[in-house]
Amino acid sequence: MSADQLIPPGEDDLFEHFRFIASKGQEPLRVDKFLMNFIENATRNKIQQAAKSGHIWVNGKPVKQNYRVKADDEVKVLFEHPPYEFLLVPEDIPLHIVYEDDALLVVNKPAGMVVHPGHGNYSGTLVNALAFHFEKLPMNSNNRPGLVHRIDKDTSGLLVVAKTEEAMTHLAQQFYDKTSEREYIALVWGSVAEDEGTIEGHIGRNPKNRLQMQVFPDGEQGKHAVTHYKVLERMHYVTLVSCRLETGRTHQIRAHMKYLGHTLFNDARYGGDKILKGTTFTKYKQFVENAFKLLPRQALHAKSLGFVHPTTGKSMYFEAEIPEDMANCIDKWRQYASHQDA
Repeated sequence: MSADQLIPPGEDDLFEHFRFIASKGQEPLRVDKFLMNFIENATRNKIQQAAKSGHIWVNGKPVKQNYRVKADDEVKVLFEHPPYEFLLVPEDIPLHIVYEDDALLVVNKPAGMVVHPGHGNYSGTLVNALAFHFEKLPMNSNNRPGLVHRIDKDTSGLLVVAKTEEAMTHLAQQFYDKTSEREYIALVWGSVAEDEGTIEGHIGRNPKNRLQMQVFPDGEQGKHAVTHYKVLERMHYVTLVSCRLETGRTHQIRAHMKYLGHTLFNDARYGGDKILKGTTFTKYKQFVENAFKLLPRQALHAKSLGFVHPTTGKSMYFEAEIPEDMANCIDKWRQYASHQDA
C-alpha cells in the first residue's frame, strides 16, 4: 500500500449529500440521533456506518457516531460519489402541458409526482420527464433543468418551466420580486374565523422535526413569508380557502395554515390526517375516514398562475381545474354540511 493510500480523504475529495446547521436552542444530542430527525428514510444503522467510514463531519472534521451536536454546529454527510439526484436519467413520462412556446411551457402537475430528484426519489419526477421531452433546458441556481419554482409532491397544479436561459432569468426575477401571481385552493380543518386575512411569519425548519417547516413569528429564524387567504366556503368542520402567495417558501401554505390553527385536511406531515374537528360519533368518524380515502393526500391545489412573458412582455394567466380526488372530497363535505344545516 502506498503512502498516499493511508491518508484519509479530505473534505475536498468528498461530495456533500446533506448539510444542517444546529439551531440555537439545540440541546446536546448524539449526531446519529440528530441526523435521524433530519434525514428522511435514514436508519440509525446506516448513519452509524457512515460515521465509522469517516463520512459524517462536524465543523469541518470527521466525528464518531457518539459526538454530541451542540447549538450552531455545522453537520455534513459526505460520500465519495455525487448525490444521485445529479445523475439525471431522462424518462418517458407523459406531461400535461397547458401551454407551450419557444420560451417556456406551463405544466399541470398531478398529485403524487415529485418535481425534482432528491433523497429517496431518484426517478419518476417531473424533471426526469422534462429531460426526456426537451433537450438542453437551462439550469436554475440549483442545477435543475427548467425549474423556475416548485410545488410539493402531493400538491397538484400549475408550474412554469423555462426553455431558454433568457426565460429562466426573467421568470426567476419575477418570482424573486413577488410580481408573479399564484393562487392555491386548500381545504382546511375547522371554521376559519375571518372571511379574509394575511398570515405573516418567518418560515424555517422545525428544529425537532426536519421534515416539517415551522413558523417563527418573531423572525428570529427562517425566512420572511406572507400568505393572503380568503374563505370560499364553510362546511361545518372544514373550510375551503383561497391562498395567494406573496412569497414562495417551502411548505408555506401548509405551515402558515397550521400556525393559524387550521391544518390542511389529510396533510399527514402536519397532523391533518387525524380528525381535528367534529363530533365523537362513530358515524362521523366513518364519514371522515371515507373522505380521507377519497383524497389520500393534503387538500392543496395550485389553481392559477400569472406572470409576464419573458419575450413578448404580455401578461399570461392560466387556471387548472381542481382535480377529481379533491373535488370529490369537497363535494362529500358539502353534502355533509347541507344535511347538518337542514
